[in-house]
Amino acid sequence: MNNIIGVGTDIVETERVRELIEKTPKFLERVYTKTEVDYCNGKKNKYQHFAVRFAAKEAIIKALNLKEVALKDIAIKNMSDGKPLATIKGGKNFEVHLSLSHSKDYAVAYAIATKKIN
Repeated sequence: MNNIIGVGTDIVETERVRELIEKTPKFLERVYTKTEVDYCNGKKNKYQHFAVRFAAKEAIIKALNLKEVALKDIAIKNMSDGKPLATIKGGKNFEVHLSLSHSKDYAVAYAIATKKIN
């Protein structure tokens, strides 16, 4: 039995995210949770971390075919072992498995959504 609901991937230019953050004051509060903002701002290369979280949110939207979800309703954090974890407001019947990567110029995310097994 296949438990996969969908897959999604997204790639974003780090510079594009930096420009949006610096030129659009409301961008951070529309896209990221306070926890995400605090985490990214605490990093040396913060725009790479903002970019990879943006890519992850987009990949999750594609994997779950979410048309009416706000990016801020998807939160990305790292577990103590470094593994990324996504939580989605109201998401009860599925789990999202993420792979994230970033470099100086690009951030990429891959999401696999599966049915939650009780």
